Amino acid sequence: MQVSLHKAQESDFTLIAELANVIWHNHYVPIVGEDQVNYMLANIYSKKSLTEQTLDKKHVFYLIQEKNKTIGFVSISSENTSDFWIHKFYILQENQNTGIGSKVFYELTKQMNNPKNIRLTVNRQNYKSINFYFKLGFKIEKVADFDIGNNYFMNDFIMLWKLKL
Repeated sequence: MQVSLHKAQESDFTLIAELANVIWHNHYVPIVGEDQVNYMLANIYSKKSLTEQTLDKKHVFYLIQEKNKTIGFVSISSENTSDFWIHKFYILQENQNTGIGSKVFYELTKQMNNPKNIRLTVNRQNYKSINFYFKLGFKIEKVADFDIGNNYFMNDFIMLWKLKL
């Protein structure tokens, strides 16, 4: 299985939004409900929002490809050369549980150039993803609730991965 990451361009934002729509409706509706999924998609994956994430918040998006087919995306940011955030890590459901996610993570750490710390947030009810992150070596650092507007909250864990020396 050949998996690769390709840095996304602004012209890829429509594809990222389409992937998010499919992935979120398949995965998150049972966790947070369809109304919140639609609200979050509209606010996080509009072309304007994706542009702001890359320009203002310095997120870098990568398309995940297998056999020249885009099967997901990931976004990261960093305030320095050793501490990173993974903001988005999404793979189409039919490509999950195949080892692709682990390969993507390790390829991503190469893009980060040997990070010391990687953090991410994950919904506390998203057991499948939590277990995946545990498998990669992440630990729960703390519990956090984020008000995202419209009376919606993200009830998350902040998870931390540390480079093993």
